[in-house]
Amino acid sequence: MTDPVEAAALPDSARRVADEAARRGLVVRIVEMPASTRTADEAAAACGCTAAQIVKSLVFTGRDSGAPLLLLVSGPNRVDQEGIAARIGEALDRPNGKAVRDITGFAIGGIPPLGHARPLRTFIDPDLLAFDTVWAAAGTPNCVFAVDPKALAAAIGAEIVVMG
Repeated sequence: MTDPVEAAALPDSARRVADEAARRGLVVRIVEMPASTRTADEAAAACGCTAAQIVKSLVFTGRDSGAPLLLLVSGPNRVDQEGIAARIGEALDRPNGKAVRDITGFAIGGIPPLGHARPLRTFIDPDLLAFDTVWAAAGTPNCVFAVDPKALAAAIGAEIVVMG
């Protein structure tokens, strides 16, 4: 859990993530990195891990329903939109940056796996579950946290689905 002294020094959006993680029973420590963690490769370099241990939080909407979806994808993996569409029963659209901020409350490059402005149906890449620890964005392009991916998936009710 983020200690109160650290939490006070965090940007507001990262504090929201810390509060939501605690509310869901996840023990995390949010770290503000001196270098950008906006991309999976930047995040891996900053966190001292492989790109496969980086959680990319990608927002889509259902083409017919408009319902927001969050895909938690392992760093080097790409999303097979048709495969995901077959799983959920409708095609996917990729919203623009403004829409993503409206949906999540966070800017692209800092979207965390939890703490969003509204509930999101969430899917997790099984490749992430192969690790003991993964790193996810914590509300800003420079804030991250390490977490057990199985505990994260359970805490947020993520459905496991192959992304590629």
